[in-house]
Order: sequence, then C-alpha cells, then structure tokens
Amino acid sequence: MRILIAEEDDVLAGSLLRTLRQRGHSVERVRTGADADAKLSAQTFGLVVLDLGLSAMSGLEVLRRLRERKLHTPVLTLGADKAVDGGVKALDAGADDYMPKPLALREFEARVRALGRRGCGGGPTVLNLCGLCYDQVNRVASVRGEVVDLSGRELSLLEALLRRMGHRVSKEQLVNHMCEWGEEVSGNAIEVYMHRLRKKIAHSGVTIKTTRGVGYCIERTASELP
Repeated sequence: MRILIAEEDDVLAGSLLRTLRQRGHSVERVRTGADADAKLSAQTFGLVVLDLGLSAMSGLEVLRRLRERKLHTPVLTLGADKAVDGGVKALDAGADDYMPKPLALREFEARVRALGRRGCGGGPTVLNLCGLCYDQVNRVASVRGEVVDLSGRELSLLEALLRRMGHRVSKEQLVNHMCEWGEEVSGNAIEVYMHRLRKKIAHSGVTIKTTRGVGYCIERTASELP
C-alpha cells in the first residue's frame, strides 16, 4: 500500500517510516501541512498518516481540503491531545481514526492494517486479472493461489499496472509510483524490473504489452480471452 506520512517530528517520522517499510509498504514523508496538501492534490495514496499539529497549514485544514475534493482516502490522524475533544475534532473533520501521542507502534500497525482493509484510496484491496491476484494491503502476489516471489520494486510495478489494467501506464507514472523517500528510479531500471516481472508471471494468463513511446499495459493473454 502507498502511504503518505505528514509529520514534523523527525524521530517519530523515522520510526513510522521504518515500521511501515518493514511491512512492505511504499511510504513518502512530508513535514508541513502545505507540503501535505500539495502532495495530496497531485498524487493518490492508499492511506494518509496526518499529524494535526503541522505548520504552514494545520492537519485539520489539510483534512478538510482533502474531503472537499471528494477524495475518500483513509486518514489516520495523530495528535498531542489525549482528551476526547482531540479525536472528536479530527473525526468530525473527516478522519477515519485518531491516535494520541506518544504512539504504541503495535497499535499503530494494527490501525494501519484495519484502515487498509477498508480500501486503498477508495478502491478494492485485492486486484485480480485472470490467474493473477495482488493483495494491496499485505503486499502479496499470487498466481492461481501460489505466492509469487517478487521484490519490493517488482510488487510496486505490478500494483501500478493492475490499478490501471487495460490502460497504458507511462514510464513517468511508474517511476513516480515506485519512488520511496525521494529515491530516484530511472527509466532504464523500469525496463529491468519489467523484464523480471514478465518472467515471474509468465504462466498467470496475463501479459504486459509495451507500446514504444507510450508505456505499458497489463491485460489477459489472447488465449485467455472469452
């Protein structure tokens, strides 16, 4: 699942990033409310972890703007207020959950899993195409019930293609989807991961087609068409 963390505290943010990355999620982090609003205006995430005490724009304002754009992305809010009012304000503004600081990491992970099961960005949690299945919450790919051993980047590539199955996905879109913590992924690297992915799902009944200068498209193989 692709997750955005909006948190000013470097220590807490680092802990959350490590925890989520160890669980196989693709995670980006911003420090201010203005940066969070800009990121959410331009990109799609499966979950947002949002500190209510952000600078440049409050977390509540970021949340209100997100909901005004009619986006139903699950949002887990964090706040320093242990009183009931802190959670009430967040939930009334459109949050899906609220956790007071300091956080218990095991509880945080459980809440992330629960929100992930509600849907990734308002879409299905499991993507299916012919014999290929991809669980976006648990980051597991399988072919006819058998788990396929894919690397983290291969999983991210597969997720990006399946989210737009039947449509062309450009290299730029794939690069943006696969970047974690500002790490750059080149177009040449995309071709390498694509080659590996094709080999690993060769017997799934799906094919990844290349249109030069346009992008890639995942679809059923000709033999699997009705």
